[in-house]
Amino acid sequence: MEIQGIKQRFGIIGHSPALDRAIDVAIQVAPTDISVLITGESGVGKESFPKIIHQLSARKHGPFIAVNCGAIPEGTIDSELFGHEKGSFTGAHEARRGYFEVVNNGTIFLDEVAELPLLTQVRLLRVLESGEFLKVGSSKVLKTNVRVVAATNVNLQEAISNGKFREDLYYRLNTVPIFVPALRDRQLDIIMLFKKFSADFAEKYRMPPLQLSQEAETILLNYRWPGNIRQLKNIAEQISVIESSRIITSDIIHKYLPQTQSSNLPVLVSDLKRTDAGMNERDILYRLLFDMRKDVTDLKKIVIELVRNGQVSGSFHEENPHLIKSLYKDVDSDDYMTEPESETSELTDHHHQIVESYEEDATGYIEESLSIHKKEKDLIIRALQKHEGRRKKAADELGISERTLYRKIKEYDISA
Repeated sequence: MEIQGIKQRFGIIGHSPALDRAIDVAIQVAPTDISVLITGESGVGKESFPKIIHQLSARKHGPFIAVNCGAIPEGTIDSELFGHEKGSFTGAHEARRGYFEVVNNGTIFLDEVAELPLLTQVRLLRVLESGEFLKVGSSKVLKTNVRVVAATNVNLQEAISNGKFREDLYYRLNTVPIFVPALRDRQLDIIMLFKKFSADFAEKYRMPPLQLSQEAETILLNYRWPGNIRQLKNIAEQISVIESSRIITSDIIHKYLPQTQSSNLPVLVSDLKRTDAGMNERDILYRLLFDMRKDVTDLKKIVIELVRNGQVSGSFHEENPHLIKSLYKDVDSDDYMTEPESETSELTDHHHQIVESYEEDATGYIEESLSIHKKEKDLIIRALQKHEGRRKKAADELGISERTLYRKIKEYDISA
């Protein structure tokens, strides 16, 4: 069957190559009885693939059941899956058939399979290997002919390393793996999905569909979507119901997107996570500012070295006295504040006079620059003045949340 036909039949939207690959694998494995493990982040739509596999298999006329392993308490999971005998535990007033008995000759979908307790994993492994199982409280071996499809958003290799998942069960389930891509890796599908959801909600709530501005589309494309399709659908419904305007601008979109993880742009955070786990947001920002200042200072030292070695023309000093002054004020190093001993130096007398003139001022300049609290207060005041006291606009300009801005205003006693 064609991939496009499968998409239409099961309501799958998108043209991502990674998505098409996942559907193609599901089509190819469906006619067999091989166990399948579906992986991917929460909210990517993993639940559609067991249905595809079941409906395209010889078991399509048999029963299909989806079980959320994470939603069943540990004390009752064995009873739910394998059944129990009357009186086998407190509250077992009558015998009960489990899912593996009920779904004989059909397909069972074990969602969030990584949440299964270790003892239940042993029972599941036996079913996969021999088709045999025992009811809770019974010694009679029962047989079942069930196709197992499992799914998880957990890294099972890490779970195995941590002793939370059996390695033999992993390889038994993972006979054929299917990976469902995250929404941020299907960027071309984001706008298509949003428009489909908004059209569905417009019909459901009897209102005109939403229309996205170009800026709003850009924001949606650059957002990381940690909740994937489920989050996108949720936001489309919120906007459809709450907003009176049907033209959705960037300002409207921003109101519904969490401020954390809002960008899909790359950010170098691995080193900070390893070394600054105990630092708060402000401390990390300060550290980044200090590191940036150090890099700039190192660059200025290189420029000064070029000047001292005569690799910059002599007229440069007379034409750019303020630049020379700034360089020597910013670099706090005795090596660069004193005249070189080498007789071959081509540094002009005028240049030496500038160095001596501003050597004393350098220390005070650096001390002033290191007053980050003052700089922070000045930036907040400037942002508030620029946006005429509108705190939300000022917070966006500063790259902080409104709550953080309110706290800063109170901390620095700023009139706003």
